[in-house]
Amino acid sequence: MKHLIVFAHPHTNSFNHAILDTAVSVIKKNGHDVVVRDLYELGFQPVLTTADTTSMREGVIPEDIKIEQLHITEADVIIFIYPIWWTGLPAILKGYIDRVFAYGFAYALGEEGSVKLLKGKKGLIINTHGTPKEVYDQIGMTDGLKITSDTGIFDFTGIEAIDHLLFGSVPNVDDAARKQMLQTVEQTIQTHFA
Repeated sequence: MKHLIVFAHPHTNSFNHAILDTAVSVIKKNGHDVVVRDLYELGFQPVLTTADTTSMREGVIPEDIKIEQLHITEADVIIFIYPIWWTGLPAILKGYIDRVFAYGFAYALGEEGSVKLLKGKKGLIINTHGTPKEVYDQIGMTDGLKITSDTGIFDFTGIEAIDHLLFGSVPNVDDAARKQMLQTVEQTIQTHFA
């Protein structure tokens, strides 16, 4: 099985990076292939430009988009790892979605509405945020985040959203709590992709 991890955090010493390291380790331990696309390390250009849309309408995919689309095409599993900033995706990841999950690649329009072009793939999202989980649960933000990403991105394009982990209060918890979060990441990947 081929896994693609799209990672969006600017700091290599972040807890998100520890999540990435854990995920990669478990996937490899299970004998699967994994490709990591660290958007900050790549210097991914997130702004969808007029030149992008013009060339894609003409059937010419910009090279940086074509590379990312190839990784998605080859993947059986797509994992997004990113922090929640301002109740949403970091700008670099939002731009990745805008540019890479393009019309004609990830979805199209048919006689009966949208057509999902990424069927047959599984998706997992792992998020961190500073707000306590109980607060996000109580105000509906947890459900909102899942609808926006699981339904609005994955389901819309045909990717089966198999799980979505949201870890709250990350900057304020102790190392024991973070270790438990990493164990949850490991167990989740093990459960779905043993």
